[in-house]
Amino acid sequence: QVQLVESGGGLVQPGGSLRLACAASGFTLDYYAIGWFRQAPGKEREGVSCISKSDGSTHYADSVKGRFTISRDNTKNTVYLQMNSLKPEDTALYYCAADRLLRLCVLNTRYQYDYWGQGTQVTVSS
Repeated sequence: QVQLVESGGGLVQPGGSLRLACAASGFTLDYYAIGWFRQAPGKEREGVSCISKSDGSTHYADSVKGRFTISRDNTKNTVYLQMNSLKPEDTALYYCAADRLLRLCVLNTRYQYDYWGQGTQVTVSS
């Protein structure tokens, strides 16, 4: 059974940090481009960060550059999103997604990744 499971969300104060994890089962993440997306209430889904399968290149939305870092651990079949200096506007439901065809990952939400997780909630509030 192909499955992506996110974890690591929670409530954190502004300026704090969280590390999200995206664990895969039923397939090997190393062969997939992986993206992190988020959706806040009343807002459209947006791409946050992604990592390519071909060269491991990474991409970030301008709003998170310098604060978020995406990485892979192939031994654990898991992709992480380290989030530092969190702001209230980072509050959202965060999803990871995987795509087999993409050599270079994309953050464009019009592209439909193959597999999606159920999401993990991140709330940044004092």
